Amino acid sequence: MIATLRESAARLTWLGYLTLLLQQAADAWVYQAPWFIWALKLVPLLLFLPGMRRDNLRSYIWLCFVCLGYFMILVQRIFAQPGNLLVISGLAAVVLLFIAAMLYVRWRARELRLLDVHR
Repeated sequence: MIATLRESAARLTWLGYLTLLLQQAADAWVYQAPWFIWALKLVPLLLFLPGMRRDNLRSYIWLCFVCLGYFMILVQRIFAQPGNLLVISGLAAVVLLFIAAMLYVRWRARELRLLDVHR
């Protein structure tokens, strides 16, 4: 059961991650942001990609912390632009990413502990 939940959380984490990445890129493109704004929006997310691909739980944990910064910015923007679908999608993606990554870390760590005990 834990493996099924973990797999679902992993898929939702990747969905939230890719959605947030695309939303940030689309936001920078729509507002014709200069290159350093693109970098500020995308590099923090891209830093965790290698660790996520290696299934490094610390990468997922730190990604959750970084998500809080995106969440804070997007909440401010949703009050400034309440009807903007791009901002709404970004906020939904960051909430999904945070919750799914947090649950993935919890379930994967439990799974790894069980495997370690049985050795």
